[in-house]
This record gives sequence, C-alpha cells and structure tokens, in this order.
Amino acid sequence: MARKSQPEGSQSSVSGWRRLRGGLTELVLIVVGALIISAGMRAFVGQMFVIPSGSMEQTLEIGDRVEALKVTDFKRGDIVVFRDSEHWLGGDPAKRSVPGQVLEFIGLLPNTSSNYLIKRVIGMPGDTVSCCNSQGRMSVNGKALDESDYLYRQQNGQTVAPSSIAFTVTVPKDRIFVMGDHRDASGDSRFHLSDVGDEYTGASAFVPIGDVVGPAKAVVVPLSRIRVLRTPAAFDGIEDRSSRAPARAAICLGESCPRP
Repeated sequence: MARKSQPEGSQSSVSGWRRLRGGLTELVLIVVGALIISAGMRAFVGQMFVIPSGSMEQTLEIGDRVEALKVTDFKRGDIVVFRDSEHWLGGDPAKRSVPGQVLEFIGLLPNTSSNYLIKRVIGMPGDTVSCCNSQGRMSVNGKALDESDYLYRQQNGQTVAPSSIAFTVTVPKDRIFVMGDHRDASGDSRFHLSDVGDEYTGASAFVPIGDVVGPAKAVVVPLSRIRVLRTPAAFDGIEDRSSRAPARAAICLGESCPRP
C-alpha cells in the first residue's frame, strides 16, 4: 500500500525544527562544558577574590579583584589569600544567595572574601621576625627590611611605621606570620599574639599553611588597576631556617624583647 507523502511545507517545518533542536543541543553542550572547565579551573588552578577592607592599601584597594593561584607555591614577601580558620574576623561570615553561591563555585562570580583574609607573608616556618630595630625597621632572621615599596603612604608622603607593637617571634613549623601593608588598619598576626587558645597563648597569630589558598598574583579588576603582583626585593637573601622551625612558637612582646 503506497505511503502518503507529507506536504512540502510540513517537511520543511520538521527539517527546521530538527536543525533548531540540534543547534540548541550543541549550545547546551558548549555551555555545560564551559562551566565544567570553569569549575575545574577554580578548584585546581586559580580563584578570584574581592578585597573587602583597607588592610592592604595602597597595594590593594577596597573592591579590587585579585587572582589567587592554587598551582603556585608562595614564599616570604608574597601576598596570600587564606581561610579564616583562626576566626580573626569573628562571627559568622555573610553568605550569598544560593544562585550566587553556584555562580561563585563555578568561577563566574568572585569570592566575596567574607571568610577569607589577604595579607603579606613576613615570616615562614623557622623565621624570627622582630620589630623594630634601632633604625625603626622590621627584621627577619637578622636582616632589616626596607618596606618603603609597599607600606601605606600618608598624605605627607611618609610611610606608616612598620609596627606600633614591639615584638619578637619565631614562627612554628607549618605556619606563617602575616601582616597587612596598611599597618595602622590591619588586624594581622601581631594582634593575636596574646590570644588565649586551645593550643597555647598566641598560637592563633600564626596562619596554618594548609589554610592558604594561594598567592595573589595579579589585580584583574578594575581595568584601571590591572597589574602583576611581584615579591618585593626587600625579602631577597634572607636565610632559610625552615629545618629549625619549632613545634611551638616563641613569642615575646614589649620593648624588652631581644632585637637584632
């Protein structure tokens, strides 16, 4: 029995629908693939963070977006992003809506940094960090640091003092000692040297290396501030004392502490 042929217009409609469906399927596959790649990049390569405060001014300004690389080791002098496991910020961090969290997870929105901090690494495991010497400078393992390249500059052009707190500490193993570049506006390691904790007094001042997301390598937004973040020359030539890092930090506060 002969099959009835479909009208020419009907065949054209079916063919058009198939082309449209094929195009939509291809578009969905491309979008899903891009999201998977983006999520993978965020999980293993790098992550964007928004600067929430003025503690790193003028190196980083409030609202800057920086890229932290997870595949790169960090060293003394680098700026690092780290989780606030020691509760320096206090309280429960604010959270985005569920759609915002999804977009943040796949990397389409920057992390709001509500439970992350960003500071400069001053001391690595085993380092003795002291402030200040007779010239008013911070020192690491006996070397005085010229911090003029990154410390916050006041309206008169003078940099802020390296620290308003006199101290000498030796950084324990698997931890780092961090400070903000705007020392007068940074609640960094210095301000937790007297904190009473489960381990010992002052333990929370030293950030666990396992909490470090990675070094911040570039400002990527806004366009007017795009630049690469480099390790200052002030940290060149400092002795590596990681093999002598103690299990527990040595902490001394006040003007009576030994100075290099």
